[in-house]
Amino acid sequence: MGNTFGKIFKLTTFGESHGKAIGGIIDGCPAGLELDFEAIQKQLDRRKPGQSKITTQRIESDTVEFLSGIFKGITTGTPIGFIIKNEDANSKDYSPIKDTFRPSHADFTYQTKYGIRDYRGGGRSSARETANWVVAGAIAQQILDKVGVKITAYVSAVGNIKLNKCHKDLDLSLIDSNMVKCPDNKIANKMITAIEKIKKEGDTIGGEITALATGVPAGWGEPVFDKLHADIGKGMLSINAVHGFKYGFGGVDICSSKGSEVNDSIVDASGKTKTNFSGGIQGGISNGNDIYCEVAFKPVATIMQKQDTIDKDGNKVVIKGKGRHDACVVPRAVPIVESMIALTVVDAYLRSRMNKI
Repeated sequence: MGNTFGKIFKLTTFGESHGKAIGGIIDGCPAGLELDFEAIQKQLDRRKPGQSKITTQRIESDTVEFLSGIFKGITTGTPIGFIIKNEDANSKDYSPIKDTFRPSHADFTYQTKYGIRDYRGGGRSSARETANWVVAGAIAQQILDKVGVKITAYVSAVGNIKLNKCHKDLDLSLIDSNMVKCPDNKIANKMITAIEKIKKEGDTIGGEITALATGVPAGWGEPVFDKLHADIGKGMLSINAVHGFKYGFGGVDICSSKGSEVNDSIVDASGKTKTNFSGGIQGGISNGNDIYCEVAFKPVATIMQKQDTIDKDGNKVVIKGKGRHDACVVPRAVPIVESMIALTVVDAYLRSRMNKI
């Protein structure tokens, strides 16, 4: 029913934005992994609401409680169950829209599919669900740490303010030095100003996140229907408000280029290439180079301005957003992007071990 992600390292999640709790079950995590719980909570803190003046002011500690699959801090190989309690739900903000469909939200489609919807914060369609993904992604990253793979993401655009720099020319240690999670403080300040301005206008704005996975060896990924870039793309496009995904690096438009301009020449036996237009993946399988992708987010659908829509009976009505919402989602989405790539790559790693004796 679309609640599970992964083939070997599987995450199944549950919960709604304004329910008692959200949570999940991670199945397929290898036994013997000593977990760094502080690292898991740190990722949750990077995603949680209320962390700065440019994010929603809903206050959630997003403290994860593990229920199973861990003994004395070490994974047992059995399903890892966890919950994150909702502490600051304000359901009354949503009472006025219980019979109304908000533009560009999932209200109408959920009502059409199920014949019922939880209108409190969007219910299951809320981005609050992604906190579950961050828990699983943080554990996946700890598995990848054992084999030298690192996932990193950062904000590279807010509206028309773009970073326009190669990740190799950036100091990625600066990602968390500002509230927008852009590793260039000068550009970050411009992004913050733009978000503050758009918020005062009662509007929202989109942006882009750049992500890379370093240390991935050649040979991970399954051909045909489970290509590595296809699975990463599915993970990215599963994130709320994601509107586009592309992989490959080079600063050129691949679709309008010639083959002679964008083919990646192999320069040594490890698979290293002169350029990386393929984004570290060829034929759906990693080639040993950095995996590179860009993720585009649309503006948050809830705006504090009047909009035309319809109610459940088809009557035309006017609606205006109410409550606590992000004016731009990309700063809080950075750890979500990292988590979905980590989940995809760890699955590819575990599957790769099954292909050889």
